[in-house]
Amino acid sequence: MSVNLIFKIAAVGILVSVLSQVLKHSGREEQAFLTSLAGLLLVLFWIVPLIYDLFESIRNLFSL
Repeated sequence: MSVNLIFKIAAVGILVSVLSQVLKHSGREEQAFLTSLAGLLLVLFWIVPLIYDLFESIRNLFSL
């Protein structure tokens, strides 16, 4: 796992939280929710392949 991925996730989290707060204070709760959901989906698309590789490595390790 790369350190760059951790920094990307942190940057997305900070950006989403700031945008969400701005949208909530302006009375746009629906857009704030969709922004949070989009940030979550983006991070999941980055993480799921790594989790798949982890399970494949564990499966290969125990199938020896």
